[in-house]
Amino acid sequence: MAAQKIAVVTGAGTGVGRAAALALSGAGYAVALAGRRKEPLEAVAKEASGKTLVVLTDVKEPDSIRALFAKTKEAFGRLDLLFNNAGIGMRGMPIEEVPLDRWQAVVATNLTAVLLCTQEAIKIMKAQEPRGGRIINNGSISAHVPRPGTVAYTATKHAVTGLTKQTALDCRNYDICCGQIDIGNAATPLTEQMTTGMLQADGRMMPEARMNVDDVGRAVVYMASLPLDANVLFMTVMANKMPFVGRG
Repeated sequence: MAAQKIAVVTGAGTGVGRAAALALSGAGYAVALAGRRKEPLEAVAKEASGKTLVVLTDVKEPDSIRALFAKTKEAFGRLDLLFNNAGIGMRGMPIEEVPLDRWQAVVATNLTAVLLCTQEAIKIMKAQEPRGGRIINNGSISAHVPRPGTVAYTATKHAVTGLTKQTALDCRNYDICCGQIDIGNAATPLTEQMTTGMLQADGRMMPEARMNVDDVGRAVVYMASLPLDANVLFMTVMANKMPFVGRG
């Protein structure tokens, strides 16, 4: 019987992180659930099919990230999968009006934290036996094209794409794969506004189609299911009728 695989999911209490954590649990993973709020994480743990570990984590704090991976290793002995999911946006505004502190907060959460989590995962994956593992980064449709007024979010998601490529290149000799899932309009509480109207590039407000967030979870499980001699470098999973493939 194959040994149980271990996953860390950041931002696991709600939305995409919750869906991915539950899908991974259903696929047989033990899952370390990382996030800032205890109650949503514990709710996910109760709903999960298998072993979980709730770790209160603020990914803007390097010490908190280090503690997450130390607790995961202590509890489970190894790490097979990291899903770098935690992320934030900010209120849309012109580039010249973006406050520096808000820019820095988005960069710290969406980019620097992804690097720091990746570093801690690599350290464990390189040293364990059997060696290796997989890192999946949550990109976004915004890693391809921006929405109006979202410079901080868009810039960080484009940067995550570079980090994904660099990690995939630098870590393949250690049997560590890195891929990115770019998600478009998953139905979560954060995307409720899409059902009433979103600002388009031509200045119109238009409702946008959304997709079931559970389908994102299934996509993450597929990426995670591959052997370490195969990798989905980039996957786009999106609401089929959203205004992405076309001109606007």
